[in-house]
Amino acid sequence: MKFLHTSDWHIGKVLKGRSRLDEQRAVLREIVQVTRDHRVDAVLVAGDLYEASAPSADAQQLLVQALLTLRRTGAEVIAIAGNHDHAPTFDAYRPLMASAGITLAGSVRVAADGGVVKFTARSTREPVTVALLPFLSQRYAVRAAQLVSTTPREAATGYGRLVRNLLAALAAGFRDDAVNLVMAHLMVAGGKFGGGERSAQSFLEYWVPADAFPPEAHYVALGHLHRRQSLSAPCPVHYCGSPITLDFGEQDDPSMVLVVEAGVGAPARIVAEVPIGSGRRLRTVRGTVEELTRRADSLGDDYLRVLLCEPARAGLRQEVQRLLPNALEVRIDPEFAAPVHTAGSSAPADGVERSPAELFHAYCVTRNLVDERVEALFARLHDQVTTAHA
Repeated sequence: MKFLHTSDWHIGKVLKGRSRLDEQRAVLREIVQVTRDHRVDAVLVAGDLYEASAPSADAQQLLVQALLTLRRTGAEVIAIAGNHDHAPTFDAYRPLMASAGITLAGSVRVAADGGVVKFTARSTREPVTVALLPFLSQRYAVRAAQLVSTTPREAATGYGRLVRNLLAALAAGFRDDAVNLVMAHLMVAGGKFGGGERSAQSFLEYWVPADAFPPEAHYVALGHLHRRQSLSAPCPVHYCGSPITLDFGEQDDPSMVLVVEAGVGAPARIVAEVPIGSGRRLRTVRGTVEELTRRADSLGDDYLRVLLCEPARAGLRQEVQRLLPNALEVRIDPEFAAPVHTAGSSAPADGVERSPAELFHAYCVTRNLVDERVEALFARLHDQVTTAHA
């Protein structure tokens, strides 16, 4: 049988103030097409379907439409909550989604109460068992007493042990004559960040060892890390990565979904890493304004992070954004940034004998911001303030 492994859609994600809903809609259309083209028996969505726990109505509508469209391909559709999703809301909509043939799991459940999903593959008629482990917060997994009385390392060990026990309990129903799968949203030791995840979202203190997964599993479909990667474990363990580049830190990571083939009695194998190209490319460019002017036509429709290789001056950001409308972030390259004076370092000479205008000029020099217009504006503001208080 074949299934599609995807995760970390982050529907509703806004990048530097730009909505990406249209891109996300196009990405999901691509995923639906891959599902049709490969005639997969199931689509596994391993968490972080939304960007926020309280998604907008437009984001919710897009997700519901995508899940229903995937289901209309004839594939089983199974999705779990990630750390960005609101697990109780997923559980509230679980019965409604079930009526459409879609399995939605928000919180961890025992096998008999939906923690394990069983179906028959339409292509091979093989029985399939999927153990579901939505994101498990440390507040639930590690008791308050442990957090208070143990070190972070001990707390992590406790979390990993609890997850191992949960996985073992869910896998107790695995059968020798079935394809046995695990889908989870968590951080596995040895996994590498895509570059865009913030540490607060990744819960580095609460990781799970790779050997926590049951060796009876034919495949472990993971979500949470945005970079495509495989981990050494007693069974095949894979992160599929995000199908859209979410942050400039991930700009070099390919966006894809995985098509996996599994059969009774043998480990699963990935038959296709299908590129997803509907999301706009994120790119970091460096240069002076003059250099960027010459390159402007070659940058296309990419979202840009611009690092300027020249000193700061008034109006520089606006000048770059007029030149490059898709420049979402504009800043001075660190090599050209002025050094920050700290205690004990050399600093401008004592300013007791200098006027406010001279002091301001000296400050601008230390920041590589020498601009007559800025200094003239400072002089006018200073005159207004001192006149008002005369």
